[in-house]
Amino acid sequence: MRHGKKINHLGRTASHRRALLSNMAAALILRKRITTTVAKAKALRKYIEPLLTRAKDNTTHSRRTVFSYLNHKEPVKELFDNIAGKIADRPGGYTRIIKLGMRKGDGAEICMMELVDFNETLLKSEEAVKTKTRRSRRGKGGKKDETSATEVNETTEAKVETEINEEKTA
Repeated sequence: MRHGKKINHLGRTASHRRALLSNMAAALILRKRITTTVAKAKALRKYIEPLLTRAKDNTTHSRRTVFSYLNHKEPVKELFDNIAGKIADRPGGYTRIIKLGMRKGDGAEICMMELVDFNETLLKSEEAVKTKTRRSRRGKGGKKDETSATEVNETTEAKVETEINEEKTA
């Protein structure tokens, strides 16, 4: 039985797993979006979210702590200079996992992992949803909006799908 065993070892030794997660975290910070398996993405989320929280506090100690996990100068610089400012007011949940389907070769479940505050298409559509769905407190007799939230969500999903297809072809 696996009572209390929360870590996914990913079929690797501890040092190999640490190196894998460090490299994936550096790639995610630099590129803002990576494609990987769902199991690796879930393990990476547990690895990188505390680092992103640590980056909100721009001190020498927090920079050294993050550097000990990432082992690369460029991602640490990018994290503290650009990303920390965008996620400063967010209380958590800095990453998003979007499932893409199965990989052809071995049938592994593939997903796209991205930093939440860096997807411009979804940010624009969320702002549209926020402004379009204001309702009055009059009760049932209030005016209805011209566009419903479902229409906006359908266009958002279509934009994300086309963006994913463009990445696959590139």
